[in-house]
Parts: sequence; structure tokens; C-alpha cells
Amino acid sequence: MLCSYFSKNLFLVFGKLITNFLIIFSLHAFAQEVPPINIFTSQDYGAEDQNWAITQGSDDFIYVANNAGLLEYNGAVWNLYKSPKDVILRSVRSVKNRVYTGGYMEFGYWERNTYGELIYTSLSADNELSIIEDEEFWGIIDLEEYILFQSFDRIYIFNTRTKRFRIINSENRINKIFEVDGAVYFQKRSSGLFKIVNGRDSLFLSAEALNNIEIINIFSKGDDLLIVSKEAGFFLLSNKTLSKYELPFDNKLFNESIYSSIQLKNGSYALGTISDGLILIDKDGNLLQTINQSLGLSNNTVLAIYEDKYGNAWLGLDNGINAINFNSPYAVYKDKLGILGTVYVTELIGDTLYLGTNQGLFYKALNSNDGFSFVKGTDGQVWTLEQVNGQLLCGHDKGTFIVFGDKALLVSDDLGTWNIQTIESNSDLLLTGNYKGLYVLKKSNGSWKKRNKIEGFDISSRYCEFISKNEVLISHEYKGIYKLVLDEDYRTVLRTDQISGMTGSKSSITSFNDDVLYCNQSGVFRYNVETNNFDKDTLFTSYLANDKYLSGKLVYNKDENQLWGFPKNEIVLIEPGKLSEVPEIEVIPIPNDIRKGKPGYDNILSISDQRYLIGTTEGYLIIDREKFKETPLEIQLNHVAYNSKHNKFVSLALDENVTLETKDNSLKLNFSITNFNALSSTQYQYRLLGIYDNWSGWSSRSEQFFDNLPHGEYLFEVRGKSDGQLSNNTATYFFKISKPWYAKPLAIVFYFVLGFLIVLSIHYFNRRYYKKQKEKLLEKKAKELELEQLENQRQLIQFKNKNLQLDIENKNRELGMATMNLVKRNELLNNIKDQLTKSSSIDDVKTVIRQINTSLNSTSDWKLFEEAFNNVDKDFMKKIKSLHPEITPNDLRLCAYLRLNLSSKEIAPLLNISHKSVEVKRYRLRKKMGLGHNQSLSNYIIEL
Repeated sequence: MLCSYFSKNLFLVFGKLITNFLIIFSLHAFAQEVPPINIFTSQDYGAEDQNWAITQGSDDFIYVANNAGLLEYNGAVWNLYKSPKDVILRSVRSVKNRVYTGGYMEFGYWERNTYGELIYTSLSADNELSIIEDEEFWGIIDLEEYILFQSFDRIYIFNTRTKRFRIINSENRINKIFEVDGAVYFQKRSSGLFKIVNGRDSLFLSAEALNNIEIINIFSKGDDLLIVSKEAGFFLLSNKTLSKYELPFDNKLFNESIYSSIQLKNGSYALGTISDGLILIDKDGNLLQTINQSLGLSNNTVLAIYEDKYGNAWLGLDNGINAINFNSPYAVYKDKLGILGTVYVTELIGDTLYLGTNQGLFYKALNSNDGFSFVKGTDGQVWTLEQVNGQLLCGHDKGTFIVFGDKALLVSDDLGTWNIQTIESNSDLLLTGNYKGLYVLKKSNGSWKKRNKIEGFDISSRYCEFISKNEVLISHEYKGIYKLVLDEDYRTVLRTDQISGMTGSKSSITSFNDDVLYCNQSGVFRYNVETNNFDKDTLFTSYLANDKYLSGKLVYNKDENQLWGFPKNEIVLIEPGKLSEVPEIEVIPIPNDIRKGKPGYDNILSISDQRYLIGTTEGYLIIDREKFKETPLEIQLNHVAYNSKHNKFVSLALDENVTLETKDNSLKLNFSITNFNALSSTQYQYRLLGIYDNWSGWSSRSEQFFDNLPHGEYLFEVRGKSDGQLSNNTATYFFKISKPWYAKPLAIVFYFVLGFLIVLSIHYFNRRYYKKQKEKLLEKKAKELELEQLENQRQLIQFKNKNLQLDIENKNRELGMATMNLVKRNELLNNIKDQLTKSSSIDDVKTVIRQINTSLNSTSDWKLFEEAFNNVDKDFMKKIKSLHPEITPNDLRLCAYLRLNLSSKEIAPLLNISHKSVEVKRYRLRKKMGLGHNQSLSNYIIEL
């Protein structure tokens, strides 16, 4: 068991040693700081892997000869123009407004049309030329008015003015063609170095004199020529004598196969190798740097190198395209293997750089390619590094260390030392803020030892700042800020006051320019001693807080009296004003996605004049403030197209005012700024005058699509900014969308006429309608009036009838009275007559009787009665006469009395006859009228 235990522990120890060895080896192997590298994969540019040549056009665009065709990069997007006949392009050269390319049995040039698209014109298709079978064109150079195309078999000299060709043939292979100070050289294998003179090849140096080396490039060096060979290094050609150009690292070049090379504008040389990336040497032959796949390149085989006008080195690789930003203000150290981890704090002791990370403490010599070494015993989280009188103290998760070179001595094992503060009133004491409050270290015999914990305060003290000899402010992100009053010997907290409202994620406090500043998302606040509170600093807040807020961490550089803040899209440097009390504020455009810091643990270190180191989650970033120079930025409108009815985009001319049909009212516009820096952030802002008159928000999109625009005139404007700098110009594009047919003048006239006719028709039909309505109303009113008249007439008739009825009733009464009077008179007279008959004096009686008979037979009574009867029933006499014409006047009298419904007894006196005579008359009258036995004479006469 003991043996097994020992073996197990031995294995663990051995494993740890091996791990540490690998860590140290890895750190040494990948310790270079390199310029930013912009990496483009085949997926990014949408073509094949291999890229054979690169050039920059007059429009500042980058053009690349790719296996699939010609690649164009405008700073925002890549475009691929398929090569003619789908051949591999081996060479490319921009001359004025043309881009010349060469490939398999094909060469020619591309020119941009009015739509912003490149159109190819073949020169090899000239009828005077006869291309050799399988001939490929690997080199293109321009000189004066000539363009030279080089294949392995020939050189074609094209006169751009006369459009004529001259051909230089070679029986031996032509490797490359070179232009040096206006002279053209090329090498024929096994034949030597040739120079073109008066359009013909002339031997310049024999193969024997060249010692059969393969020339990769030729540069001018004073009056001599500097030759770069493929595998033999550098040679100097002076007075046609070739000599070895000794370099301090020549052995390395012998081991590398050089495929491409250029001389940079600063005089240094860039050599592209087959298997080790890019080698940089200065003009004196000193090795500057080797940048290969382990340091950021996407591939180690460099097929082409080109330096653009901005100082970027473009590499055409066997797999991809890279652009190295040599003039960038940044240098990047990336911990690809994750050995360092996230850098939380940095410090410089002399020429030694220390990095405190979540993996421990590491160090290396500044400005060297040496690897980082691990400080033993510091594995774990490092929170702070503080230089005190030349000694480096390390605040660690395990406690507090003193660092001596590659070793660290634990001086306090109280966990989690957030920060270390010097106590100005006593240089032999240090205050540390820990997970569980405050501790005091005391210097003894040149070293530091834990003296005591300050009693009375046990809250995590990440940030501590003295405001007087015995007063200290402690900041806790979530609990707020505490003001502690300490005793004279820094052993006990005498009083604790909490300042309310001072909380916030990633907040901090720090001293600057004799003030204590606190920063959270709400703003930057300055401590006021008199009120024991914080007052908002509106100037600092406008740069560091609110919508710009990312981290409240403030870093104070004591040596240079600088304060650094870390908002979202930049770094803010605050320095005291030189001629006024107003601070000077500089905004450095380094957004967080570039600096890749850990918010709340941001750090920055001054390593030399104007050079600073920023710790990141992947290593660190070095910035050079002097290189943050404003360069002119031009924004270009590259392409405009409308969406046709077939859902395909059709290009539009860029230099013309375009009028589109109504159906073609969806536009796409592409624009860009030619900024090729890998760590730059380019954004665009647009507006479309005529519909969207206000500027849009900033966006990284380099195209804009407008769908279903209404008819009208529009002016599209776009501007950009890169690294916080606004473009010098605003790109514009004017276009019209024509009115639809139904909105054109003729249609409007038609609408007017139609409207007029419609109004006229409506007016006509309205008049007709209202006329009919009026007629109906009048008719209705007439009917109502007629009915009213009829009603009035009816009422009048009714009234008249009532009057008539009254008259009839009166007449009837009169007639009845008259009849009754007649009856009574006649009865009286008859009675008188009867009595007189019985009288003794006959003569007198006869006379009286004669008078009575005369009176009884008098017709005047009948006439009077007839007149009264006719007034009551005027039509009766006529009607009965018409029905029974045979009746006599006496019968009429009987009928009249029967009409009055008089009985025979009542009729007898009126007729001056007896009752029986009346019955006889009635009988006779029935016969005259033809009435049956069952019919009543009285009823018949009454009902007539």
C-alpha cells in the first residue's frame, strides 16, 4: 500500500513537472507580438483556396487572382468575377482604370462600366496572336505605355496606344519577370538573366555567372541590384558581378524555400515562404520578425505579397487571403493555447513585464521575443499588482505575495487580496482590502509581514481609497460605499457610515487629481468632504456612463497622472488641464469587441512613451497613441440595382440620373470605405431625402434595401466612420420613380373629365330624382289636399245633411202638423156637418153644409200639403208616377198619405170620404200597382 501510494504521488509530481515544462515551452514558442492580421477564408470571399497575385486599383479596391476568377474587395464585401472560360487566374496588375489579368491560355483586362461592374476584354483573342498550347501567364508588369504579359514560354509586349503586340520567344523556361527602376529583367532557366532593350531580349548575366540560382525578385540597392533567390538567400549584383549578400540569419533562408517577395515602402523586405509564412527583415538585413500560422496567419504558404497604399501587406496564400496591418496602432499578443488565460492586471518592473491572470503570475522581458515564464507558487487567480519602493507585491486569491524575479513569497495567507494601498503617514505600513475586510502589512527587515486585521469591518473590500490619515472609503458593488474612521494605529474601526445610493454592477472608486471618483452606470461622482456624499461630475459622466456604460472600472496611472475609463466603444483618457482647471479628455477609438477585455476588470499599463498595454481575455493588446492619426476616409457607392418583376436585381448606372418605372420601385445600394485594418470598426449611416429625411442609426451593414417606394424624386446619401473618424465625403445617388399610369397628367385630365361627367350625371340624376320626389310630394300633397277637401266636403255635406235632416224633420213635423191639422179640421167640419144635418133649419144648414163641403173639397189644402210633402220627399211623386203612370191624382194623394204611414182611418177625413171608401181606394190602387195578395201596399210605398 505504501509503495502504491508513493508511486501514485510520484506520478502526480512527475505529471505536474511535465505540464509546467510544456507550459514554459509553449509560452516561449509563441511569445511574439504581431501586428493585427485581417484573415479572409474561402468562405469569406466565396471562391477557391489558392490566390496567386494581388494588386490595388485606382479606386483603392484590392484585386486578387484566384483559381475561380478575379476577386474584388472594397473594404466591406468581396465580389467574384468569373474568369473567362473558367480558367485559373495566375497574375493580376492594376494600371490606371484597368485591371489586367492572365491565366491559362488567356490574358486581357477588366474595366468598370457605368453600372459599377467589371467587364472583361480579351487581348489574347487578337487575330494576330497565336497562343501556345497550355501556355499560362504568370506575370504582368507595366512600363510607360506598355503592358508585358509573361508566360513560361514568351513575353507579350502590348502597346496600349497602338493596340499592337511584340513577342519575345524563349526556348527555355521563363521563371519570372521583374521591373527595377524602369528596366525590365527576366530569367531564362539555364540561360541566365536577360534585360529587355528596345523591345528585344538581351543577355545581362549568364547562367554560369548566376551560379544557376533561381531568382525570386530583384530590387534596387543604390547603383547595384539586390537579388533574392529561391533557396540560396540574397545576392548583390554589382557591375555584372554576383556576390553573396551576407545576412545574420542566412542559414535560416537556406532552410526555407522563398516563393514571393517585395520591398516595403519603409525599405524593409517581406519574404513569402513555402512552409514558414512571412519573414521580415530590415533594409540592413536584420531579422525583424517571422509571422507564420502559429502567430496568426491562416496558412504558411505565401504565394503572393502586395503592399497597398495604406501600408498593409496583403498575402495571397495557398489557403486564403491575409492582410497584415503594419501601420496599425495595435500590436497583438494572442495566447492561442490558453496558457496565460485572462489578463486581470499588469505591471512593469524595470524592463520586466508581469501579467496577473486567472492562471497565475507570468513575466518576460519587455520588447523581446522571449516567452513568458511562470512565477512559481502563484498558480490561481491574481487580483492586483502593486509596486512599493521597487518591490512587487501581488494580491492573489491565496493571499498576498512578494515577487522576486521568478519566485513569490507568501507574506499573508488571508484569502483574496483585492488591492494594496500605501499608507502615506507611515511608509512601513500597507493596507490591503480582502474578501473579509481590511488587513495591515508591516515592513520588517526589508520584507513585508502581516501585522493585523482591522477589527470591526468584515465586508469584502475590493476598492479602498484614503480621504484623510485615518479615514478610508470602501466600495462594494452591491452594498454600496462605506466610510470608515480608523484608530491611530490602524487596528480598529471606530465608526462606520454608509453612503446611500452608491451601488452598481462593475462600479469602482479611485483617486485622481486629489479627488476620489466613483463610477457606475448612472454617472461619475466626485466625493464631497463637507457633505460626506458624492456629487455628479457631468463632464466625466458624458464620456463614461449612461448609454456608453460598459464598465465602471477607473484606472489611475500615478506616474503620468492619467485616468483611464473603459466605455463600450472607446477608451477615454483624462488628464489635468495644462492651462486651465478643466481636464483634457482624449477619446481613443478602441471598442470593447477589439480590446476584448473583461468588463469590471479592465486594466491598462504605460510601457513607454505613448505606448500602452491592455490586458485581454486572449492575451494583451499594445496600442501606440502616436499612430492614431486621422487618415482621409472616402466612402464610395459601388453598385445600385432595382428588383425586377422576375425577382432579379438589375444594375443601374452610377453616373446618371435614373428614372425607374413604378413597378421597379425596390432598390438595393452597396457602399464601402476602403479601410482594411483588422481591428477597425467601420459603420455607415444613410438617409433617403424625399421619404426618410433624418439620418439612420449607425450600422455595420454596407448595403441598404428600399422596398416599394412611392413615386417621386429621391436623393440617397450615405456617410461612414471608421475608428471614430467620419468620412470626408457623403456619397449620393439621385433617382426618380415615375408616376403610375393612373397618376400621370393625361390620366389626371381623364379623371377630371370623368369626374366632371360623374358630377354632371349625379347632378342630373339628383335633379331628376328630386324632381320625381317633388312631383310625388306635390301629388301626395294634392291627394292630401283633395282628401282634405273631400273630408271638408264630407263634413260640409254631413253638416248640410244634418241641416237637411233637421229641415226634413222640421218639414216632417210641419207636414205632420199640417196633416194633423187637416185631419182635425176635416174631422171638425164633418162633425159640424153632421150636427147641422141634424139641425131644423134646412136652408141655413144647407148653406153651412155647402160652405163646409167647399172647404172640405178645396184643393188649396191639398196644394199646401203637396208642397210640404215634396219638400220632404220631393222625388217620391215623380218616382211613383214613373213606375205607375196609370195612377190618378187622387191615387197620388192616397200614396202620399200612405207614404206618411197614415192609417185608413186617418186618411178618410183627408180625402173627405168614409173609412170603407179608403179601403176600396187602397184595393184599387194595389191592383193598379200590380201588387200581390201577400204584399203590403203601405210597405211598398214606404220603401220606394
